[in-house]
Amino acid sequence: MPAAKPVTAPVTPKPATTAPAIKAAPAPVVSTLIAAKIDVGFGNTLYIRGDGPGLSWEKGVPLDNVTDDNWSITLAESTSPIVFKFLINDLTWSTGEDFVSRPGSSIEHKPKF
Repeated sequence: MPAAKPVTAPVTPKPATTAPAIKAAPAPVVSTLIAAKIDVGFGNTLYIRGDGPGLSWEKGVPLDNVTDDNWSITLAESTSPIVFKFLINDLTWSTGEDFVSRPGSSIEHKPKF
């Protein structure tokens, strides 16, 4: 008599599982570097006023003096464009249109007074 074959249960396919929906991550928000190439004279300071993180049109924020004719400021994270003007000693406004920088950009301006 031939040997009996083992009996195996029929294989039932598992139902397909749906992966949880992945939410799109918000765009990263990064700081913005604004630099100015201008010699404002010994004893003077370059300021910035405008719309953006830490800025207002009412009172200026001093830029860091990197070299004789190089000033910079790093603004906090933002998702909106930054609109601004430079001032010498927070009194004398730069001429021309307002400057605009994209959030997360690093840009150098040459303001005129």
